Parts: sequence; C-alpha cells; structure tokens
Amino acid sequence: MQKNKLCILVNLLVIIIVIVSITAGCSPLRTVVESLDSSSGAGGTLRLWDSGPLTLDPAISSEMSSHTYVMQIFSGLVKFDSELKPAPDVAEKWEVSEDGKTYTFYLRQNVKFHDGKKVTAADIKYSLERACNPQTGSQTASIYLNDIVGVKEVIEGKATQISGLQIIDDYTLKINIDAPKAYFLSKLAYPTAFVVDKKNVESGKNWWQKPNGTGPLKLTKWNEGALILLAPNQYYYGQKATVNVAFYILAGIPMSLYERDKIDVVEISKSYIDRATDEAGPFYDQLHVFPEFSLQYIGFNTGKPPFDDPMVRQAFCYAVDKEQIIKLTQKDMVAKASGIIPPGMPGYNKDVKGLDYDPEKARQLLAKSRYGSAANLPPITVTVPSWGGIDVEDYLGAVILDWKQNLGVNVSVRLLESNVFHYNLREEADEMYVLGWIADYPDPQNFLYTLFYSGTEYNYSHFSDKQLDALLDGAALEKNYEKRTKLYQQAEQMVVDAAPVMPLWFSKNYMLIKSNIRNFEIDPLGVPRLHLVTVEH
Repeated sequence: MQKNKLCILVNLLVIIIVIVSITAGCSPLRTVVESLDSSSGAGGTLRLWDSGPLTLDPAISSEMSSHTYVMQIFSGLVKFDSELKPAPDVAEKWEVSEDGKTYTFYLRQNVKFHDGKKVTAADIKYSLERACNPQTGSQTASIYLNDIVGVKEVIEGKATQISGLQIIDDYTLKINIDAPKAYFLSKLAYPTAFVVDKKNVESGKNWWQKPNGTGPLKLTKWNEGALILLAPNQYYYGQKATVNVAFYILAGIPMSLYERDKIDVVEISKSYIDRATDEAGPFYDQLHVFPEFSLQYIGFNTGKPPFDDPMVRQAFCYAVDKEQIIKLTQKDMVAKASGIIPPGMPGYNKDVKGLDYDPEKARQLLAKSRYGSAANLPPITVTVPSWGGIDVEDYLGAVILDWKQNLGVNVSVRLLESNVFHYNLREEADEMYVLGWIADYPDPQNFLYTLFYSGTEYNYSHFSDKQLDALLDGAALEKNYEKRTKLYQQAEQMVVDAAPVMPLWFSKNYMLIKSNIRNFEIDPLGVPRLHLVTVEH
C-alpha cells in the first residue's frame, strides 16, 4: 500500500495554522474523552495524534492514513497472526482442494456487525462483488482479488456476479481461483476483501463516515479536523478491546503534545531522534523501534520523454549519492536501498547489484542515450503530494542538487493535492514522482508484481517488460519455496537494471510510548493492533 503518514512528514506551516485555530477547543476534546471513559466502563483511553483518514471504505482505502482506521473497524475472512502468516478471522477454518484452486471457507457463526446483525456468507459475497464493481471505483480490487475466477469480468463491467464465488449455506463459502497461488490467502487479509454491511453501504454516498463494521473497534465520534473516537466492539468474536482510542487530528505539534502528556504515543522524526536516543535523557526508556517492510523511492514515468530511454533512467540513478543524502537528511534512521525487497521480507537479497553512486558513469550513460546531453532533455518535473512536508523537501532538494551538479539537469517540483496524488497518480504523474510503498502481505510478489507488472493499477511508472512479466507469472505458480525465491530475486535484479524507479531507502518506525501503555506494537506492515493495547492507571 502507499505509505503517507502525515505524522512522519509534518508540514510545519499547516500545524501552526491548526494550533491557532483549535487551541480553544482542547478542553472540550479532553472532556469528551473523560466522559467516554466514565460512561463506558472501559479500561481507559489510548490517546494518539494523527492526520485522519482519506476514506474508511475498505474497497477504496490504499494508503496508510486510511488503513490505520480501516484495520480496526473492519475485518475479513483472513487476518495475519503475530508471525504475519494467514490465520482465521471471520472464517474459523478453511479447506483447500488437492489442485490448490478451490478454497472452502467455514465462517464463525458468532460474527456480528457493530449493530448486532449476524454476518453470513451472503455478506462476504456481496462485499467482494461490490469491491469489483466498476461503480465502486476501487483501485485495489484488480490487484488483490484478481486471482478469483470471474473477477476480471466484473471489473470490466461484463458481469455483475463473480462466477468463482459459491454460497454453500449461510456459513460456508467456496472461492475458486484461476491457478494455485502461494500468496492467495495473504491477499484476502487486505482490506479490499473485508466484509461491509449492504444496508450501511446503500444508506448514502458518505456511508463510510458512519461505518457498521465487524472489527474489534467501532467509530463512535468523528469531529472532522479535530477528533476521532473508537470504542470497543462488544460483539467482537476475537480478543475484545479494553480501551477506547482517541485520535487527536492535527491537534498541534505531536512531540510537544507527548511531552505535555496530552498523547500517549508519538512517532519520532529526525528532528527529535537525538533526544530520543540519548541514554541520559528522559525518553530513552520509552523508545521503541519497529521493523517495517517498506521502500521509499522516486519513480520515472517511462511513458514520457526523457524516461522512455532506459539509459536516462540509469543515469539519474547513478548520479545520486544516496548514502550521503541519508546521512545528512535522515540522520541514518533508514537503510540505503539498492534493491526493491526490504530486509526481513521473504525473498530479500542482500547481494542485489544496485545502480549506486557513480557520477562519471551517469554522465557516460546520458551521453550514450538518444538525447546525448542534458541540453537536449525536455523539461522535467517531479510530482509530490501537497502534505509531503519538510522531510520530502529536505531529501528531494538534495537529490535534485545531485542531478544538477552531476548531470547538469534542472528539475522542477509540482505539488499535487494529497487525495488526488494518492488516488489518481497514474494519470497525474509528471516525468517523475515521489512515493513510498509498504507491504500489504509479506511476499515479494506484493512489490514486484504490484509495482512493475505490465498494466497493474500501481505501476505508476507505466513500465512494461514481457520478459519480466513471464518471470513473475512463473514465480506465482512455483510451489517450491527456494525456486520461487530465486525467481523473484532474478526479477528484482531485472527491475533494478531497467530502473523504472530509483530506490532510496528502507524505513523503520521509531516510537515513544508512555510507560503505562502496554502491548502497543506496529507490525512490519505498518499496522498498529490497537485492540490489544491496555492502559495502566
């Protein structure tokens, strides 16, 4: 999924404006939270700072700002366990046919929506077909549900029902896929496959602002631009939440709020990392570092000059000193990326050969390209989201300076409204774009196929290579783990060499967590499991 947490990339100007506008409203928010604690009898309130979601529709959500909420409010047939392996969720068990193409899911009979209505196989079927319906406008269905027989026809508007879905009874559902895929169950843990309430959806265009989900937490209050409150779902079939969760939306500078004990958790930016890692300081015992399967990169639009020439793309990669940029702008909080697959992910290859800093080679490649020199290049613009903030400005400015000094190329920057950027980038991208990708499931297919297979929704580079496509198709069907891993590593090297993107770095999550907050964790997919949190008084 696209990674775009505003709490990482803070735009100071926006924050200053928000502080002025809502300072007078801080006390009412605190009163709301305190009354919620006393009225619900819950085990306290977890207080968080956030930028708020762009959507709460599971079929639409495709970036971390929205996923943080969607993953608490909704659920699906399958979830990931603590080891990131597919585990039962709404489905208590399943069977797989001998040929690996038919999955029979047996639903729990005690799953209810937040309003108490029972969930049946018909709800699952409706939700999957709705996600694929062209009128829903999902960008994710074609990626995460495309293995199911009949999904393509529904997405293309040739059918209204998915032929690969079969309701056996109220609590049994069969799903037929086109070929045995090792990652199929993992795809079902992505929000696109989550169950939604048909009546809720049909209540109006903005139904998701009052969602009736099945997840461990339910939305009880949403003051836009101020506060979002989640409370425990009394009908939840799994481990029930014990605390309320209050998200203060743009309520000031996060670190300042944390120091004043207004929030319980804060993500550490490079501005505060020195204080957080000071063993003699007040925050060292509260610092937690969580691994993350993510990649930050700059993409080249291979459908536009000059990046339709691979030599130009390669030249731009060789011209950037990533190690120096990371040291100067990221304070070594991230690890340089030579390849695509993050460390710790299945298929990670520490020996991948990247297009690392070599300005002389960069100039030679540009000279050999069809353009011959920087003087012959057309104007080049890089597209960034409007809430990119000072972090993007710092490192992107350093990258642009390297291109100027080592290639003699001038690059301009265009800010694009954030919701347009993250949901319309395929059409809106200029010659380059800045983006981060965080794994939706721990499989190299989620990076290499999703981002680089010809015609996929998230192939914003418009990159197409028939040899790569064939290799990825073969890897998808390979049952032997070692052979499959080697195929993906081969595919990764092909992508690096062709350079549709310039990998920058792999990230981690640096968090300060108050000592009375227990079990707050962020998994390598970037998702906090808030229903497991407890608050000690």
